[in-house]
Amino acid sequence: MILDTKITIALSKGRIFKDTLPLLKAAGIEPQDDPATCRKLFIDTNFPAVKLLVIRATDVPAYVQYGAADIGVAGKDVLMEQRLDDLYEPLDLKIAKCKMMTARVSGSTLPDGRIKVATKYTNIAKEFFAARGQQAEIIKLYGAMELAPLVGLADCIVDLVETGGTLKANNLEPVDTIAEISSRLIVNKASMKIKSATIKKLIAQIQEAVK
Repeated sequence: MILDTKITIALSKGRIFKDTLPLLKAAGIEPQDDPATCRKLFIDTNFPAVKLLVIRATDVPAYVQYGAADIGVAGKDVLMEQRLDDLYEPLDLKIAKCKMMTARVSGSTLPDGRIKVATKYTNIAKEFFAARGQQAEIIKLYGAMELAPLVGLADCIVDLVETGGTLKANNLEPVDTIAEISSRLIVNKASMKIKSATIKKLIAQIQEAVK
């Protein structure tokens, strides 16, 4: 497939970028530089009209929503937390899989009444505990979430869990699964209309690779 329509694809460094490369390759798209070893934020591909935009994972939806990128790859956790409506989410790429879970100190129980929850996913946590009719004070942290219950800052945490190894190493146990998480292909709505033929072909080829 020859790509001569200008397309910008937003990706984030790390696991998502690495796992997305084979899917892009299935559509004939290959980057000319490795973001792990270069400082470029715009990366050329083997198609002059197709560029890769390398940004923070949490920024990908905004770049796509506001048209700075036509297509992006974002974790479902980011999409759930940001609650952006003006995007298409046509494809589950089934990469970077993990679970959004609650966790607490092993063998402990949550106190009656209001609980304290540490997380960087404040909207997801609020919605989850509200749906259970449980009062929760949400404490926003940006890292080292596992430490919060150990030092008494929180009764439990809401975070991503892949293997559970980090929780176990810190004497925590996963409890409730809030959502199954994987990376999703997202598309700007205007781009889908204006560049419909090209984007639909890309989605179809990536979907075949996912299968």
